[in-house]
Amino acid sequence: MELRVFTEPQQGAAYDDLVAVAQEAERLGFGAFFRSDHYLGMGTEGLPGPSDAWITLAGIARETSTIRLGTMMTSATFRLPGPLAISVANVDQMSGGRVELGIGAGWFEQEHTKYGIPFPGTGERFDRLEEQLAIITGLWATEGGFSFDGEHYQVADSPGLPKPTQAKPPVLIGGLGKKRTPALAATYADEFNLPFVDVATTTAQFARVREACERQERDPATMRWSNALVVCVGADEAEVERRAAAIGREADELRANGVAGTPEEAIETLAAYAEAGAERVYLQFLDLADLDHLRLVATEVMPHVG
Repeated sequence: MELRVFTEPQQGAAYDDLVAVAQEAERLGFGAFFRSDHYLGMGTEGLPGPSDAWITLAGIARETSTIRLGTMMTSATFRLPGPLAISVANVDQMSGGRVELGIGAGWFEQEHTKYGIPFPGTGERFDRLEEQLAIITGLWATEGGFSFDGEHYQVADSPGLPKPTQAKPPVLIGGLGKKRTPALAATYADEFNLPFVDVATTTAQFARVREACERQERDPATMRWSNALVVCVGADEAEVERRAAAIGREADELRANGVAGTPEEAIETLAAYAEAGAERVYLQFLDLADLDHLRLVATEVMPHVG
């Protein structure tokens, strides 16, 4: 199992905080540094304020050299598909081919109203996401003359430039929808991710996505399978309690809903997700000033789950 670092900068982080975490994650051997794509803090003032995901990843691309970089998840409501394809390709070039695009329909209405972003109903958001996926992947793949005539987006004879360094940056899709989400994943995703759910839910939803792949005559083995889970590990119980308090959570609640406790407990939890089919886990580190937390997980957990 590969462990990756997942951050939530809208909760309160400056660019320099993100660089420090990404560089330490790279030094420690984590598989990737991912960040959320939100414009409003949740339950916090989020000072100094939100940062744009792709602008910060562009900077981090030049301040790291090996770690993979991505979003979990870029909201399809935030950007037009053509400009998003260009941004991702640019950052992929800047990183030497280390970028991954996690993309979803968007869900947090308040951040849209606070920053003047249209927020259509659920059905239309998924329709727009599907068209965006077709356009973004089409622009990257075309040798020129790409066109698309959708209900929400139209593209006419595009050169599909610039090209990413990778032949195709991996696309991540996730969520608990029982029909459209599995179908979209089977069609467009290189990786399917489940955020903050238990092992039983993971098993059931992975099965739906596998079935969707088979209906489209796609080998499910071509999909990568992953979870995102909050992490709170301590060398002893006092350290677990301290780290839980620092993020406003209870240790026992985190044990029930995340990867928490001593390193031995964390290893046991991750093994259960591996048994359910997860090949990667995105560990949500919420206290970005606590780099010792990354170091503990890298030295005491990672070697036992790889």
